[in-house]
Amino acid sequence: AFVSNRYASLDALPQGAVVGTSSLRRVVLLRDLRPDLRIEPLRGNLDTRLRKLDDGQYDAIVLAAAGLKRLGLADRIRSYLEPADSLPAPGQGALAIEIRAGRPDLAQWLAPLLHPESAACVRAERALSRALSGSCQLPLAAYAVPEDTPAGRGLWLRALVASPDGRSVIRDELHAPLAGVDAPERLGAELAARLKKAGADAIISALT
Repeated sequence: AFVSNRYASLDALPQGAVVGTSSLRRVVLLRDLRPDLRIEPLRGNLDTRLRKLDDGQYDAIVLAAAGLKRLGLADRIRSYLEPADSLPAPGQGALAIEIRAGRPDLAQWLAPLLHPESAACVRAERALSRALSGSCQLPLAAYAVPEDTPAGRGLWLRALVASPDGRSVIRDELHAPLAGVDAPERLGAELAARLKKAGADAIISALT
C-alpha cells in the first residue's frame, strides 16, 4: 500500500521525493520502478512509521496493506501497488493457526476454517523460498494465484530474486495444474530451479 499525506500514488511523486520502507525487497522494487526517488529506511511499529510520515520525515511510505486493514487503518491507504509492479513476500497477508502436535481432535475442529486454494498458494510460495534459501538478506518475492487451466484448477506463480543493491533483478513465472497432493511444492521448486539457472544462484552465493 502507498501511504502519503500529499500525493495520491507512486507515479504522482516528484523527482527526488523521499519514500520510506522497511523491506529490502520493496527497496529494490521501488528503485526499479522509480530510480529518481530517494528510498530511505523506515523502522518501528506501524504507529511509529505513520507518525514519522505525519512528522514530515518522508513524502510517502510503503506498508503492507493487510496490516493496515487488520488494524483498522485502511483509510490511510492512498493507492495500492499492484503485484505486477510490486510482488509481495512469500506468504505475505496469509493467516495461519498453530496447534500442539498430537491434537487430532483440535485439528478436526479447526478444519472448516481452512481455505484450500489460499493454502495451496502459500505452499507454493514457501516451497520456492525454501529452495532459494530465502532470508532477510535476500530480496525475494513470490506470489501465487489460483486459475483455471485446460487440465482443471491450477496455480500461477510469479517470483523475483534480486541482488541487495538492485543491480541484478531476475523474474520468472510458471503455470501448473493442481494435480497431486504435492503440486504446490513441485511448482515452487520448479520455478526456483529456473530462477537459479537464470542467475539467482550467483546472487545467493555472493550473500553467503
